[in-house]
Order: sequence, then structure tokens, then C-alpha cells
Amino acid sequence: MNLSTLPELDRRRTQITIENMLEKYRIFKTVTFEAKEAGITYSYTERFHGATNKVTDQTAAIAAHNVDVPAARRAYCAVLDSVVDRLAPREQQLVRERYMRRDEIYDYTIYNHVFDPPVSKDTYVKIRSKAFYKMALALADLELLSLDSLLKSGAAVNSGPAENAELTFR
Repeated sequence: MNLSTLPELDRRRTQITIENMLEKYRIFKTVTFEAKEAGITYSYTERFHGATNKVTDQTAAIAAHNVDVPAARRAYCAVLDSVVDRLAPREQQLVRERYMRRDEIYDYTIYNHVFDPPVSKDTYVKIRSKAFYKMALALADLELLSLDSLLKSGAAVNSGPAENAELTFR
């Protein structure tokens, strides 16, 4: 990506995509992983065509699954944590309190009771929009997200300077 230009993203699609990723983060953090266990008794498998010459190792597949899935979940959560750590302090506070906590909390609670001093709904929306824009760019840079689906229809890349980044996100 050219550093002097930033893509113009559709605000609503970006919000939905980032909220879905943060919901997946919350699920990974709250729902425990259930390890698979090998079956002791094999079931009868009918083979009409003879030998398949296919060798399966159920125990090895289960062991690999029990190691790989939790590691992938931890890596996903670590990446999202590092992306949020790079946001501005108010953006971090908004994302952590609203989207990364175990319990469900509403927007009005954040902008009225969590932010000190409280902010208006419009200011809250601006902070959230900037945070999601930055997160989308960071996640695209890490190849966890494709910006192609988030681009505004008819807009490829904004030709304005990077200093006018807030103007590119509408």
C-alpha cells in the first residue's frame, strides 16, 4: 500500500466487519476449547469397491487438532490485542470497553458513563469510526482482512495526502 494515499472505505461495511471480528475475539476469550478424544471402538465401514489404499491415523489427527486449534485462537486474540494497543487512548478505551469485555455493554453506557468526561453520541461515533478505520488498515496489513470488500463502491484509492485521513472515511 502506498503510504501517501489511504483507501476510501465504506463506513458501514467496515463497522460490520470489525464488529464481527471483535465478536469472534470475545467468543474465543469466553468459550473454552473442548479437546477431542480418540474413539475406542471402531464402527463398521462398508466398502463396496475394495481397498482404498488410504491410511488414516485418528490419534495423530486428533492430537494435531487439540494443539493447532487453541494455538490459532490464542494467535488471533493476540493479533487483535496488538492492533487495539496501537490505537489512540480514547479509541482503545472504546474498543476494549464496548467490544472486548466479557459482558455485553451498550454504546450509550460507554459515552455517558465510561468516558470521563462524557461525550456526545456524535463524538462517540467519530471516535469509533476512526478506530475501526485504523483497525481495518492494520488488519489488512497483517492479511487478516481484505480491503477490497470494504472499499466504497467506485473508489479505488484516495489520492489525497495521509494527513487528511479523516476525510477519506465517510
